[in-house]
Amino acid sequence: MATPNYSYEKRQRELAKKRKTEEKRQRKVNKPDGEAEGVEGAEPAEGEAPVEGTAPPTAA
Repeated sequence: MATPNYSYEKRQRELAKKRKTEEKRQRKVNKPDGEAEGVEGAEPAEGEAPVEGTAPPTAA
């Protein structure tokens, strides 16, 4: 009888987890404006306070 290949199974679980995380990140990035929360680079909607630690937008 063949022995189970635990390394292969572990790698498959890791790949599935990575794929799921990437899909979740893509869903966050593709949200319509105004719904993007916690996405780096997203600007707050009017009347909303900016995220702590970010500089306010400046007019050039």
